[in-house]
Amino acid sequence: MWEKAEGFLSKDKYIGPLVKKYGPCGIKPTSKSRYFESLVETICSQQLSGKAAKTIFGRVKTLLGVINFENVLNAKDQKLRDCGLSWQKVKYVKDLAIKVKNEELRINNLDKLEDEEVINELIKVKGIGRWSAEMILMFDLARPDILPKDDLGINKAIKNLKIKQKDTEKWRPYRTVASWYLWRSLENN
Repeated sequence: MWEKAEGFLSKDKYIGPLVKKYGPCGIKPTSKSRYFESLVETICSQQLSGKAAKTIFGRVKTLLGVINFENVLNAKDQKLRDCGLSWQKVKYVKDLAIKVKNEELRINNLDKLEDEEVINELIKVKGIGRWSAEMILMFDLARPDILPKDDLGINKAIKNLKIKQKDTEKWRPYRTVASWYLWRSLENN
């Protein structure tokens, strides 16, 4: 899917060695039927380690069975809290479910919107900010040119590799793929 991007980025002095080391980019678009679940997972995962996020989201999946707005709205707040969600995150997933139910957020249309339009739609939900929306753009919609500038991992990789901010502009129009390689560069560090 990303062959053109990988070819382009393999010529970059910073990303090129990472393309060679880590091979093909693993980002693939998510089916529309999973958009809601991905948003719930994004909220569950915020400000947590990968392991903790996976555990908590696994409990939420077990509780709800199918993750859709109906099941979220029918779940007792305490049951969601018992899964490991903070009270704030319980409010966030409920707000998401209400906005989807009331069609204030039309998640099935996200793939038809421009990047900034997707961000503007998603940040209507309490608990979803720009960073979360960028993760959805990258990992669910597989948009090619997203560079999450506020991501701690991206900033750490840029610092580790001694990349100047202006050099990140050279990765256009494939900054999503460049970001994937930057995150990979942090593995085993």
